[in-house]
Amino acid sequence: MSKFYVSTMESLKRLRADKDGVVSFEYIIVAACIVAVVIAVFKTDKSISSALADGITKISSSFAGL
Repeated sequence: MSKFYVSTMESLKRLRADKDGVVSFEYIIVAACIVAVVIAVFKTDKSISSALADGITKISSSFAGL
């Protein structure tokens, strides 16, 4: 158990020092938040979800005309 703790702590220290790792971790957090918001919008309020669906339909139809 102690070896696992030490290896985990060392990995976290390297992740904090590695700027590329921190940036990719931030992208994962932002992506998870966006997914959560989209799921919440489409699951809870029908007026918001229908407005978003109408907007997506309008955008896709305008791209189809190009």
